[in-house]
Amino acid sequence: MKIYVDADACPVKDIVIAEGRGAGLSVILVTSFSHFSTAEQPAGVEIIYVDAGADAADYRIMKLADSGDLIVTQDYGLASLGLAKGCIVLHHKGFRYTNENIDQLLQTRYLSAMARKSGKRTKGPKPFTAEDREQFRALFKQAISHCE
Repeated sequence: MKIYVDADACPVKDIVIAEGRGAGLSVILVTSFSHFSTAEQPAGVEIIYVDAGADAADYRIMKLADSGDLIVTQDYGLASLGLAKGCIVLHHKGFRYTNENIDQLLQTRYLSAMARKSGKRTKGPKPFTAEDREQFRALFKQAISHCE
């Protein structure tokens, strides 16, 4: 199992790196060149830079990921593609995307986009909390536990 992170705006990279490395798993952070850094990464962590295009990171992750790999993303479209490929897909707020919930999530996203397009205001995401971090940590540890 490899761990792929849609890393541009991921607030749990530190958890993924610490827990993933602790389990002896490879962690691949996929991010745009606009987030380029010369900071050295720990052993077992790789950064792949992609163009700043809207879905460039998503396409690269889907090109690299295999069935059984784990993907961390907040992007419902990427989550849907990952599920179709047989990946485990987690959201940084501590829930797992499944074949049972992805259609509803995509439908809600579509309806919100249509409302915004027609001039209506929609609510943004709730702020990321310490509770969200711990919920993600527990879910992530559970997801990788069978690999140790």
